[in-house]
Amino acid sequence: MESIWLNSYPPGIPAEVDVFEFTSLRNMLQRSCQRFGDLPAYSNMGVSITYAQLDRLSRDFAGYLQKSLGLRQGERVALMMPNLLQYPVALFGVLRAGLVVVNINPQYTAAELEHQLKDSGAVAIVVLENFAHTLQQVLDKNPTLTPTVITTEVGDMFAPVKKLLTNVVVKHIKHMVPPWTIGGSTPFNAALRAGRQQNLEEVPLCQTDLAFLQYTGGTTGVAKGAALTHGNLVANVQQMTAWMARDLVEGKEVFVCPLPLYHVYALTSNLVFMKLGARTVLVTNPRDMRAYIQDLKRYPFTIIIGVNTLYRALLDTPGFAGVDTSALKVTSAGGMAVQSVVAERWKKRTGVNIIEGYGMTETSPIVIANPLDTEAWTGTIGIPIPSTQAVILDEAGKQLATGEVGEICVRGPQVMPGYWNCPDETSKVFTAEGWLRTGDMGFVDDRGYFRITDRKKDMIIVSGFKVFPNQIEDVVALHPGVAEVVAIGVQDDRSGEVVKIVVVKSDPALNEQLLLAHCRQHLTSYKMPRIIEFRSEPLPKTNLGKFLRRELRDAAAGASVP
Repeated sequence: MESIWLNSYPPGIPAEVDVFEFTSLRNMLQRSCQRFGDLPAYSNMGVSITYAQLDRLSRDFAGYLQKSLGLRQGERVALMMPNLLQYPVALFGVLRAGLVVVNINPQYTAAELEHQLKDSGAVAIVVLENFAHTLQQVLDKNPTLTPTVITTEVGDMFAPVKKLLTNVVVKHIKHMVPPWTIGGSTPFNAALRAGRQQNLEEVPLCQTDLAFLQYTGGTTGVAKGAALTHGNLVANVQQMTAWMARDLVEGKEVFVCPLPLYHVYALTSNLVFMKLGARTVLVTNPRDMRAYIQDLKRYPFTIIIGVNTLYRALLDTPGFAGVDTSALKVTSAGGMAVQSVVAERWKKRTGVNIIEGYGMTETSPIVIANPLDTEAWTGTIGIPIPSTQAVILDEAGKQLATGEVGEICVRGPQVMPGYWNCPDETSKVFTAEGWLRTGDMGFVDDRGYFRITDRKKDMIIVSGFKVFPNQIEDVVALHPGVAEVVAIGVQDDRSGEVVKIVVVKSDPALNEQLLLAHCRQHLTSYKMPRIIEFRSEPLPKTNLGKFLRRELRDAAAGASVP
């Protein structure tokens, strides 16, 4: 397809960017630390570290991994914690040591964590002690899994008095740390002290070296690691800084990050604003609206990211009326579609439009976005960003004309080379011409703007997180009282979609409470069914015996969510 979208680019946005300016994310970090050393790099719970401190602390952690533990270039290190100051220190430390970051959702169940540790082959893991009990379950069950365990407490990066008070409150007053015992674990601050005594070897890194394993469902519900290289992430950072260059000033911006750094959208946003020398405000728990509002009042923020549900929650919180948004320049949204009512309310409250972008874990993630000078919510996902191509293909791989609905397919330097140790799955998502099949159906108009019409896959999007029906069905079907089950997504005003399961019983005594208790043992909270419908008749199927999910979805379209 001819790059018709270039005519829709605002003045000053280049068609191509220099994706080779940095050979690695380490080079990008080091330049920012040199240029912005005295400026605050990250803030969390009222505590900040400068770029110079980030440089020193990440170097110390890299020294510990490389010299104290003897880890070799390319080995994987898992990070399992929410947004804390420890996260960027550990993340950049892993990359500086020439190692690979495996981001893990700390809310994972033991089964989900076990799969990710086994599949990635992680040789070390940094875990917030609030979630160490889950890791203990996995290690106790799998004696052959022997990663080095580094544990951290919420207040570990705070000054001594605040550190002590914070950790006492978390552990003994709020009781947020379930009991755990992992022999041989090392405290995070002890690791930093040990690394400080080591000489860090700057291993050679190039753009083709692996930087992250970001786990995603891909084309099935089995989690696979998208192998993202330094080049992939450098490219997306370069693309997004070019996309926003006219509106932002290096060393002057304040970026609020309420989304978890283990999610690729927040991860890459963090890298973009690190390159620009911004202060990144890490929000540990955005569901705690009181604390979130305090952060927004504490810092004159200029950039904020989120998903539709989070923006709606802010707008619905009375305290948000007292937040000064006069410095706000950019409001970005991804992960799920923004509802028009939320976009309109946000614009009315702040004077700033919500700018939607589109991407996937497999694309680092942004490939398509609306320009920052968009005057109103459009309902489109935007136009391809610099150095990126997008087309609409039919089932046979033939390119379709503008206005025709097919599968959105993309390619560019931010697209992963493939899934970790999954060549068959990799071959399924790439065409012979190198197009990545996104699994989303849509069309492009004559201005080059893309619009999603439907999902090719049956994926459910809950507050920006992917939920695969077959994973839910597999869990529910484990219950002996279940004869048949189908999982579908139904619309919800707050989270976009929620999981609904339609169940045929094999045991008449089975009820909603018993089934939910069973699901909680196996599923993370956002994957939990919110609606359960019991049926006495067999569920609708094709002649081949496949469940007709679409028929069930259509029947549930008008259902309300309690």
